[in-house]
Amino acid sequence: MKRLYVWTLPTRIFHWLFVVGIVAAWISSEEDRWLNTHAAIGSAVGVLVLFRIMWGIMGPKYSRFGDFNLSINALREYLSSLLNPSRRYIGHNPAASYVMVAMLITVALATFSGMFAYGVAENRGVLAFLHSGLFRDMEVFEEIHEFFVNLLWVLIAAHVGGVLVDRLLHKEDRTLTSIIDGHKNMEGESAVLSWYQKILAAFGIGGAIALLIYALSIPNNPIVAGYNQKVEYAKINPIFVNECGSCHTLYPPTLLAKEGWSKLMGDLSNHFGDDASLDPVDEQSIREYLLAHSAETSTQEMSFKMVQSLEKRDMIAITQTPFWKKRHHHISEEIFKSDKVKSRANCKACHSDVEQGTIEDSAIKVITK
Repeated sequence: MKRLYVWTLPTRIFHWLFVVGIVAAWISSEEDRWLNTHAAIGSAVGVLVLFRIMWGIMGPKYSRFGDFNLSINALREYLSSLLNPSRRYIGHNPAASYVMVAMLITVALATFSGMFAYGVAENRGVLAFLHSGLFRDMEVFEEIHEFFVNLLWVLIAAHVGGVLVDRLLHKEDRTLTSIIDGHKNMEGESAVLSWYQKILAAFGIGGAIALLIYALSIPNNPIVAGYNQKVEYAKINPIFVNECGSCHTLYPPTLLAKEGWSKLMGDLSNHFGDDASLDPVDEQSIREYLLAHSAETSTQEMSFKMVQSLEKRDMIAITQTPFWKKRHHHISEEIFKSDKVKSRANCKACHSDVEQGTIEDSAIKVITK
């Protein structure tokens, strides 16, 4: 056996950037406040997939799709002779070929579905123009995105498992270490890069890195730009601000359903244990404003899901709604009772933009004890 150059540098760089990108995208999906970062990373991974597709068409030997063995008979033969193979595969074996193609397709679909979910649910990114027409279907797009992400983890497990099995059964081939130094112990022809392949790699990989840096460093760039408008309540309804905001957080009208606001305004003499009675004229002004801008009138994710979760439309305690409980279940009682928060009702302790009516994920402030 001779030392054969199989995976060229661009192929190896793509592989490790792909790995890092997927892991980073997964980590950034764990916190709502990291959603913009998640979108930026996902976009860069999408560019990497586009590059890999071009690389599969125009790249060097062993990296081209034409060198993938996608024959069903070859796959069956390969799996049946794992312990005593009749043939060695320099590039991707049949099983790896299927998994690699499936991973690229799945990541592409996860990227596109993520862009749709981001635009439709969050009113952000390049597909935000779809928000106003499709916001009622936001959960469908989110579920589709989640499906492809879960499928990707299955494929990753299959890929890693296959590499480990190959390492165990055919250590002498150096399949595992070849993705680090590019070499396998095989008989055959080494891969060689042409000048146009080098240019393609520079633009493809460099473009993905440049896009990530741009998306993370330039505020309000098209990839993560948000289009939910902040509300100047003091100009629109100063009575609402003066009477309600003087005692507690100025809760946006879009946080409760019409029935809830109607019930709350109909019993101000017993406003969560306090007498908040108002001059009849002021009371009527605030009531009309709240009802005209209740959650049903908003396309924002928080409003839509708040109403959707309500068991009774006349609920008046925001912190008792199923949606609020679901989104805050991971926060400990100690945090709510801390000096920085003091109460579940103190939304602005964490949501710095709540009194501007947006409540963006990116505006969440992490509170510690």
